[in-house]
Amino acid sequence: MEFANKTIFITGASRGIGKAMALRLAKEGANIVIAAKSVEEDPRLGGTIYSAAEEVEAAGGKALAVQVDIRDEEQIQKAVQLAVDKFGGLDGLINNASAIQLSPTTQTETKRFDLMHSINVRGTFLVAKHCIPHLQKGKNPHIITLSPPINLNPKWLGGHIAYTTTKYSMSLLALGWAAEFKDQIASNALWPKTTIDTAAVRNLLGGEALAKMSRTPEILADAVYYIMRKPVSQCSGNTFIDEEVFAAEGISNLDQYAVVPGGPLYPDLFV
Repeated sequence: MEFANKTIFITGASRGIGKAMALRLAKEGANIVIAAKSVEEDPRLGGTIYSAAEEVEAAGGKALAVQVDIRDEEQIQKAVQLAVDKFGGLDGLINNASAIQLSPTTQTETKRFDLMHSINVRGTFLVAKHCIPHLQKGKNPHIITLSPPINLNPKWLGGHIAYTTTKYSMSLLALGWAAEFKDQIASNALWPKTTIDTAAVRNLLGGEALAKMSRTPEILADAVYYIMRKPVSQCSGNTFIDEEVFAAEGISNLDQYAVVPGGPLYPDLFV
């Protein structure tokens, strides 16, 4: 129970990658703050903060389900305070919540541009802003942000610049916090080498065909576990690809994470 009595605040943890991370850390005894919007189940997406909380507790952790839209600073402040009141502090933050639309400039509606920037950039910043004072008092505190290495290949700039700028901004935030809170709080970005089987992949990007060429969210959950157990002074300021995290642990066989074991895998964006 390596994370016993440690409290991890996870945005977008009601389903998919965020929930997988919550369950992995709960298995190690962590207290999980499930900070997400879903209180009623959308049949296309599945899961609510309450169903995720039940799974966290079944996995061995303690859960606090809080409805939060990270575009609303007051909701963020309330959620952080509820977490501190319930568990006594914070030891980790995972910035998982994100919005995506892969459209070129002239086909990107202003409201979608604003949505991606308000969630991915502004929301990530504000959640960290309000968690950091508590993380500074935590045990081996870590921030992990789900964003990619900054790759200036025109391929990633020309196709969907509105989305790309938000994800690169998230990575800049991760690197900035590593510098600002050096030796106090570890801050790293994490990104998958391949596509991950999530509702976004199935509903927005490539359907069942792409899902079958993906890995499961558990690969990122295990990568988070390996990162967050490292001492603050030894693991900060990185933009990790998940496979690099496993290689550092001496793990090269990742077949267990493939949706179709032995099948082809599709590279994720920015890789």
